[in-house]
Amino acid sequence: MRDPETVFEVVGDLASVPRGLDLIAGLTGFADAGAVVTQLGEHLLEELDATELVLFDNDELLDYRSRRPVMTFEETHLTEFHPQRLALHLVADELGKEFLLLTGYEPDLQWERFSAAVMGLIDRLGVARTTWVHAIPMPVPHTRPIRVTVSGNRAELTEAMSIWRPTTQLPGTAMHLLEYRLQEAGHSVAGFVILVPHYLGDTTYPAAAVTALESLTTATGLVFPTDELREEGRDFLGRIEEQVTSNQELQRLIESLERRHDSYLEENPLPSQLTDSEGELPTADEIAEELQKFLAIRRDEGEPGSLT
Repeated sequence: MRDPETVFEVVGDLASVPRGLDLIAGLTGFADAGAVVTQLGEHLLEELDATELVLFDNDELLDYRSRRPVMTFEETHLTEFHPQRLALHLVADELGKEFLLLTGYEPDLQWERFSAAVMGLIDRLGVARTTWVHAIPMPVPHTRPIRVTVSGNRAELTEAMSIWRPTTQLPGTAMHLLEYRLQEAGHSVAGFVILVPHYLGDTTYPAAAVTALESLTTATGLVFPTDELREEGRDFLGRIEEQVTSNQELQRLIESLERRHDSYLEENPLPSQLTDSEGELPTADEIAEELQKFLAIRRDEGEPGSLT
């Protein structure tokens, strides 16, 4: 294998990046049901302060004939060229806590070299843990909460959140390979699969992007802006309900999916995240004690937004 570091260019100051940050990743490619990964990358880069650190080489990783770049033609000549970007960013969440974000296209070529390059950056930057997101279409109704399946080696996440646990062979992605290599190296890694209603898979589904952000918060403790996506989601679901109301065949389909969904959850319940290991709810005193611990940690870290 050729030197993995030659597949990217350092465009920011890596030496100034604090060690021990979370890495969040989402690459568009084989499956992006509900445009979840696309929304995630665009939303975080638009809403949060971000600095590009590393830019990957399109000529090494991209098949231009299968994903042609967009160009602007004005009357008689070409005026703009819009190449795709695969990049690593340093980003600050809503409380000012920094994390790393890998976003852009899934490489068409050289997956092993790409994985080695990302693993080298993870080691170089002292990344604490890696969390990634993608989305697949599933026979589930939009009238129920959006669920996730969790892969990786973080048992606390898979036990509490992973609703669908098949044993199967599947078409892999570049991020699947990276997760596999990270597990081999003993690095903490989790992958969230957002389960999008199959009949909405080709749409831009804001509620699914909100679920992705909420899942990332659970995995990392980072706080992300969601108000705009939630508002878009309400408008989107309103339009869907109008279509369902006027289409009896679609109503029957959704009712069938609801029955199957509810039956599956009855047979495969998830443990409540509000209970302890013995299934008991915490007392008011225990909740207050945990809140005080949380606020004390925020004060010690000097985080913005601490209630002092």
